[in-house]
Amino acid sequence: MTPNVVIIGAGFGGLYAARRLANKPANVLLIDRHNHHTFTPLLYQVATCGLDPGEIAYPLRGIFRHESNIHFQLGEVVEINAAERFVLVQTDSHMQRHAYDYLIIAAGSVTNYFGIDTLAQFAFGLKTLGEAVILRNHILKLFERATWIEDADHRQALTTFVVAGGGPTGLETAGALHELSNHVLQKEYPELGHIRPQVILVEAGQDLLAPFPKDLREAARRQLESLGVKVLLGKSIVGCNAFEVHLSDGQVIEAHTLVWAAGVRASPLAAFLGVSLKQGGRVPVQPTLEAVGVDRVYVVGDMAFLEDPQGKPYPGLIPVAKQQGMLAAQNILRREAGDTPRAFRYHDRGTMATIGRSRAVAWIYGRIPLSGYAAWLGWLFLHLVTLMGFRNRLSVFVNWVWNYLTFDHAVRIILEPQSSSRIGEADGSAGENGRQKTGQERQLK
Repeated sequence: MTPNVVIIGAGFGGLYAARRLANKPANVLLIDRHNHHTFTPLLYQVATCGLDPGEIAYPLRGIFRHESNIHFQLGEVVEINAAERFVLVQTDSHMQRHAYDYLIIAAGSVTNYFGIDTLAQFAFGLKTLGEAVILRNHILKLFERATWIEDADHRQALTTFVVAGGGPTGLETAGALHELSNHVLQKEYPELGHIRPQVILVEAGQDLLAPFPKDLREAARRQLESLGVKVLLGKSIVGCNAFEVHLSDGQVIEAHTLVWAAGVRASPLAAFLGVSLKQGGRVPVQPTLEAVGVDRVYVVGDMAFLEDPQGKPYPGLIPVAKQQGMLAAQNILRREAGDTPRAFRYHDRGTMATIGRSRAVAWIYGRIPLSGYAAWLGWLFLHLVTLMGFRNRLSVFVNWVWNYLTFDHAVRIILEPQSSSRIGEADGSAGENGRQKTGQERQLK
């Protein structure tokens, strides 16, 4: 009898699990809240006007159009019953129940604000296409507002951007924000006068890019500062509002934008399994990736807690999620065939982070350090070849070449639903009430 396999989440872990099961003896249902797979490493480029949302996303039904055993449902999982082996999915019109023989949970992670309510209310996350577009709209609207404000301090606060987190996402976002605001927008808004947009990166630790070797961590900091980004190390963000960011040493930064790239935790779906969760809300799994104490349920990617041979948990990286997703699918097929499941072994091909134009660091195969232009070219090549779809690769490549040659970011469009057909009513007024509304709108969206 052909087993029914349900996969929750179409990120890298879920997508690669489904691809490994394509045209195999299994009926596969892939469930996700979005109808597309997002290439999340480039979300920051959507937020900073470098790429269009459609260039880093690909329709899931298009990916599996030729695989008759792969099916997709758009909806949100609201219950996992491991005892009776079914999941409940909330769609736009009804609740759907799906029984399974095997379940792969690859729902990823959510932004972790560490219990600080004001961060959840006012900081901008960067986990989805929707959040990236909201941040893009916000940045462009701040420059439009700053154009017509005479107070220099207020104008500076509107064009000051704080990025929290010294990992790859934080560095890449900070570098891209500086290039957008100083090389593109400042030229288009001559009314700003002598005001120079400012980007500040805040990291609670004493180094950027903690998993990298010390020389690469130092190289990343130097490259970021040479670009013009102000780096604050050993300080954490303890709160914020719509126009201020508060640091642990008592410093207050007047800024209307805080991008939060300082932490994640596993999807809340982990709680449905009824097991004792590990750090970050992750589900403990066996080396075969089957959840500890839960039969026929596999957990992969950011949700899975599994220690490497050195006793350290595998990090929440895309290559880890890909390899775990493929192994979970293989182990289901092996179990159905009566073969012994295999244990997970991570093949680390390296990590890298781009810092801006011609600036990057890379740690290849855990032993080859690269910095500067060579690392940047490697970053460009890797991200191009791993994008989904030839059209997306070509479009992104053309955009990158154009941006490099012209210092231009072409996608400078404010695009959002309007609550009123009359100009001026939808956006509210400037000043204190307008700035507060920015935070409130952020919550609603």
